Amino acid sequence: MPTIAQPNIGSLLATAVPTFSVEDAQAVARSVFELDAVVSELTGERDRNFHLRVSEAEHYVLKVSNPAEDPQVIDFQTKALLHIASVDASLPVPRVLRARDGETEWVLNRLGEEPRIVRVLTFLQGDPLHRMTPSVTLRRSIGGYLARLDLALSSFSHPAANHELMWDLKHASSIRDLLIHIPDAAQRGLAERFLDNFEMHVLPSMPRLRAQVIHNDMNPNNVLVSGDDPDRIAGIIDFGDMVHAPLVNDVAVAAAYQPTSLDHPLAGAADLIAAYNAVLPLEPGETDILFDLIATRMVLTVGISGWRATLYPDNRDYILRNSSRAWDGLQRFALLSRTEAQVYFHRACRGEN
Repeated sequence: MPTIAQPNIGSLLATAVPTFSVEDAQAVARSVFELDAVVSELTGERDRNFHLRVSEAEHYVLKVSNPAEDPQVIDFQTKALLHIASVDASLPVPRVLRARDGETEWVLNRLGEEPRIVRVLTFLQGDPLHRMTPSVTLRRSIGGYLARLDLALSSFSHPAANHELMWDLKHASSIRDLLIHIPDAAQRGLAERFLDNFEMHVLPSMPRLRAQVIHNDMNPNNVLVSGDDPDRIAGIIDFGDMVHAPLVNDVAVAAAYQPTSLDHPLAGAADLIAAYNAVLPLEPGETDILFDLIATRMVLTVGISGWRATLYPDNRDYILRNSSRAWDGLQRFALLSRTEAQVYFHRACRGEN
């Protein structure tokens, strides 16, 4: 299928994951980071990632950046992790391992290739959220941890924090042309309807919203659950989509991945939102647009993933891993009015649902 020309904001997602072998990763881990490890490859959307097993208790992730990634954006991600560790050391996020020269990043230069930045982070152990049985307690745990993470990031700033990213809800309108990759006309119309709602109800309010650096990608692959306690969060990983954006966007992104097949389509999201609100209270105007933002995140999921699956069919299963859940959510959301959703979320924040 021919692809349409995309704006610069999509250049990173249109660039293939960099070539780098397990043997390459093992050599760099040993020579640059002084880690003698058993190495295996991990899946990734933009970077090349490897699991380093040094011992039974010592695990790391070696990340080779996409050549299209701005080095300042990578520094932004690294500095954010360092900041979180200094502000709330008990938050279960990756820690940065320094190279033998004391630096947090190492530049890989190979003949005929663009320079790429290599980093090593601690590997957090746990079961990915998507493998766990959903529960009210688990959803509330996610909401509480996300609020703590946002509180830790509230005092963090970086020159690259305002970089452009397709997964940033602020720029949701930029993916409208990508909806042509949705073959089903009814589904495409549904996505367009919620994107219209976003432009009508959310965009005008954005300048008035609280904004800060946010994680921006609390999807079920990036939340780890303790193997010993299925209600305890063991890790929040993948800070590659961090941006400076409205704070409420972080809540909406996480809520977009909660089940919509419960007694009420918003019940799963409401569990998470209420727990977040108990730690970091939402403002009334933020709660008013949560329904629109959650639906828009689902539109981003089906729109961007559908487009990227046409570009990289070999990685199609990984790219489309969240699309089915997003379509189910959009179809159930279509049965609700905005007013009904607003009332439901306000009641949840007051503990009345």
